[in-house]
Amino acid sequence: MILTHDDAGTGPAVLLVHAGVADRRMWDPMVPALSHAFRVIRPDLRGFGDTPLPGGRYADADDLAALLDHLGVPDAVVVGSSFGGRVALELVTAHPGRVRELVLLNPDLDGIEPTATATATAFGAEEDRLLDAGDLEGAVRLNVDTWLGPDADLSVREALAAMQRRAFEVRLAADAGDAPPLSRRPTVDLDAVVVPTLVVTGGHDMDHFRHLAAHIGAGVGGAEIVDLDWAGHLPALERPDVVQALLLDVLRDDPAVHAP
Repeated sequence: MILTHDDAGTGPAVLLVHAGVADRRMWDPMVPALSHAFRVIRPDLRGFGDTPLPGGRYADADDLAALLDHLGVPDAVVVGSSFGGRVALELVTAHPGRVRELVLLNPDLDGIEPTATATATAFGAEEDRLLDAGDLEGAVRLNVDTWLGPDADLSVREALAAMQRRAFEVRLAADAGDAPPLSRRPTVDLDAVVVPTLVVTGGHDMDHFRHLAAHIGAGVGGAEIVDLDWAGHLPALERPDVVQALLLDVLRDDPAVHAP
């Protein structure tokens, strides 16, 4: 299955991988500027946006590699937000030749225990409670309130709610089927990540994800960490102009790169 995707512009390829509360629409504000000089590819992962979630085993990293094959793209700079950051790390682990450089925005990572304040654990428990009770709108509101920082306006909150609602609807329908989907997650070895890597962390993000950013930054040799003191968990939605400028600096290899 080829992921639903948008493919805009020409030049070196940039693969934008959305967060687990969003879909490829989260990158809408910055695509016009990026696609002036780069080929910008943004897929919907399985179960998000316009990509279905059929039953059976799959791996998001394999889906991304198959998409690059389909498009004739040998390698790309991969930008991943949250869950998309975890998938980007899985891609460089399972298909190392396909990733030229990594930009990870508040990335997730398997195998790291929640921090002592346990906000991630509390969030997961509340989301499960709401979904088990059939309160889909309550679960959507919980995600919007949790993951957006103070700079997100009403239009951004509404856009994220629509994307999260779609993901819940697809996932719940798939899980209720006779052959539910089974995601296979490659184990990420940070020591084996040898491409240039930038890790972005948000000052208003959940403590667990700030811990993950520090862990990934320390584990990937030569990685750089940028702390955006204004940002929540989804800076690409909260202030897309700032993230766009940061990405253009990375992609152009500007010597003044990564200034918040």
